[in-house]
Amino acid sequence: MAGLEVLYCSARAGISCPQDALVCGIHWELIQHGYRCLGAGEQPGPEERKSELLPAGWEANKEVYTLRYKSTDDARELLLKAIVVEDSMILNVMDRASQKVTDVTLAVADYINPEHLNDFHKVYKNMEELRTRIVSGIIAPLGVPTEKAKKESQAEKKDPDYPAGARAPSWPSPLNPFAVGGQDLDPLGGRSGGMIVDPLRSGFPQPGIDPSTGLPSGLPPGAVPPGARFDPFGPLGAGRAGSRPPPTSRL
Repeated sequence: MAGLEVLYCSARAGISCPQDALVCGIHWELIQHGYRCLGAGEQPGPEERKSELLPAGWEANKEVYTLRYKSTDDARELLLKAIVVEDSMILNVMDRASQKVTDVTLAVADYINPEHLNDFHKVYKNMEELRTRIVSGIIAPLGVPTEKAKKESQAEKKDPDYPAGARAPSWPSPLNPFAVGGQDLDPLGGRSGGMIVDPLRSGFPQPGIDPSTGLPSGLPPGAVPPGARFDPFGPLGAGRAGSRPPPTSRL
């Protein structure tokens, strides 16, 4: 919403009714999805440039708002007409290259608080719903600009999926070469980077392991000196009757 706030403040002088505020919000959603505004009206003007701002005269006709957009990759040019019919606004959008047309009807009162036109933080409501309507009714049918789609694909690749409840593997810091093999000193602790392959630490959450598993009772105090390499007694999670030799440690 930060970008919309800047846009709204820049266009505030021309916003005098709820329909103006709604067009401003719709304009920003198109900007967010890889389009830039060329200007107002159906015909191009002199020295037009793609812009994230609303063009001069965008609010001149309160019955039919007409704006032209071009994708950042120059692949698509859209003609948007926002037609006001009583308390609703009909968005009619045409891709000029393919002549494909799509439309969406919005109830102005569902998204705009008319008594708060002077306060950006209160003027809009149900913005997630508005965003969904714009995407499903306009962006998806006409196609997402190539550059926008490419960025989304790259973002997905940077965030690999892991099984539910799993965690990403942790790696030793490249700035600390002594961290390598740290887990060998504490195979049951929280270190990472060790050379012992532990199937219980393969990325899936597991309950804590008691190093005294397999003993008739808990380890006596001081049985394992700090920093010592410790070999668990017997199979983890299994208890067997009988006496056990004292724990051993290797410094």
